[in-house]
Amino acid sequence: MLKKKIFIFLAIVSVTYFSCKSEDETPLDKDPPITQTEYQLVWSDEFDGTTINKDNWSFLLWEAGKVNNEWQKYVESPDNYKVENGLLHIIATKTGDNNFDGYTSTRLSSQKKKEFSYGRFEFRAKMPNGKGTWPALWMLGSNIDQVGWPKCGEIDIMEYVGYLPNTTHSNIHTQYQYGNTDFHATINLDTAEENFHNYGIIWTKDKIQFYIDDITNITNTYSPSNKNSDNWPFTQSYYFIMNFAVGGAWGGIEGVDGNIWPQAMIVDYVRVYQLRPIKNE
Repeated sequence: MLKKKIFIFLAIVSVTYFSCKSEDETPLDKDPPITQTEYQLVWSDEFDGTTINKDNWSFLLWEAGKVNNEWQKYVESPDNYKVENGLLHIIATKTGDNNFDGYTSTRLSSQKKKEFSYGRFEFRAKMPNGKGTWPALWMLGSNIDQVGWPKCGEIDIMEYVGYLPNTTHSNIHTQYQYGNTDFHATINLDTAEENFHNYGIIWTKDKIQFYIDDITNITNTYSPSNKNSDNWPFTQSYYFIMNFAVGGAWGGIEGVDGNIWPQAMIVDYVRVYQLRPIKNE
């Protein structure tokens, strides 16, 4: 009887020991599982419906000449924008003499509504034509009200000046060059005015890459080797701006053709992709 009790006790101890060993003695050199990531769509405006979604965008109302000696006044008027068939039309219109303050247009901002840091940011758009047109798709640092421009940083995903047809531009502005263009690329694009194209950036902690149409078609890369707050303010959230200027310091270098208006920059969508873990099926 005593032997039987001893046997049962030893069996219990043995089971307890081995069960504890299987839980606690995991090999220390075993690598943890690697989580794979991919860029996934986290926000977009596809411009469905018939009006601007004010959860995403605000109209900025400015007098002519507030920046860059531009000729247009920014207003909120159906003469200067429309949303139809899934497209946003940002329209510049001649309302007076072919001169300063003789035009109206639209400037939209997502400040304090849709702001993002890091990811892939893409516009799909078609450009206007003619001398004096100056549309842009770009981003500004969300701390601009605290530190001002250019310390907040600026990412010009796409700028277009009509006196250089079928040529797009990407730029970076920072405190490092006191607001002058730090890094500029000029890209020939023969159908910029006839067809829609994708204009985007891939923004990581290390660099900003600009691309057109395909993410493998990198046209410009900004990545200072020694980063600091002056040359790399891109550690915070940024917001979108879409606007259509007339004339001004760059758009008006060769004058403004007074016979081409109205003109429109047409935007198909704005999309934001960020890295997310890949879901295992």
